[in-house]
Amino acid sequence: MCSALFATALLSFGGLASGQAAAASGGTGTRPEQGQIASAVPQAVDPLLVKPVSELTPEQIEGMQKKLADWPNLHQFREDNDRLPPAEPGRVVFFGDSITIAWKERDGNSFFPGKPYINRGISGQTTPQMVVRFQQDVVALKPAAVVILAGINDLAGNTGPMTLPMTEDNFRSMVAIAQANGIRVILSSVLPANHMAWRNNLNPAQQVRDLNAWLQKYAAAHGCTWLDYYSALVDGEGGMKPGLSKDGVHPTPAGYAIMAPLAEAAIERTLRTSPAR
Repeated sequence: MCSALFATALLSFGGLASGQAAAASGGTGTRPEQGQIASAVPQAVDPLLVKPVSELTPEQIEGMQKKLADWPNLHQFREDNDRLPPAEPGRVVFFGDSITIAWKERDGNSFFPGKPYINRGISGQTTPQMVVRFQQDVVALKPAAVVILAGINDLAGNTGPMTLPMTEDNFRSMVAIAQANGIRVILSSVLPANHMAWRNNLNPAQQVRDLNAWLQKYAAAHGCTWLDYYSALVDGEGGMKPGLSKDGVHPTPAGYAIMAPLAEAAIERTLRTSPAR
């Protein structure tokens, strides 16, 4: 019974956050910027979420309990945020999932040395989780800009069934919150991926292309900077070029070496502009 409630709560929480995202951005009814991406009934991708209750192991139940205890992982950076000095000019928050935090860990926790850049990536996170922690891990840090890189874990169904419009709603919310607080927004393309080590039955290549097309169009229409990692990394089959990924999703040092100057150029362009309102 308990495990059934945990699974139900996880599914409901993911859907609730996406619904809140639409409300926060004022989006109801038709959304012309969705282009040709059609709505669909979300389907569970994570087999744990459709596994019969009687087959759940104690370890799986414990993992679900931990996730529900702090679903957006607000504890992860709470103390680090409290220790930060007052915001300095040019502060930028990199906000995302494992691709973002691994960028910092790759360099021995040195992240763009000499730059006032703050890394707030959490492994495995989806956009609904990121919406919940946006106030704590972005707005409260008073950055001049935020670099948002997310979406691949939505496609993997890490926190429950997701559709592309649900993911889009969460991006709308993050942009709306940032701009309401005078924070410039840099929207990053989702990195190329045509397989996932933890979801080996999925090929997300076309969904990545669809989401990137929407993100680029949305960025142009809403005063955000578009940061295109995808074009520099992609091979002919929707994955990353040889040597740029260790598992089909996460970049190698060579991959990050390509991404870094693209991010720097986008930040430089963005900080020369006035915040959108």
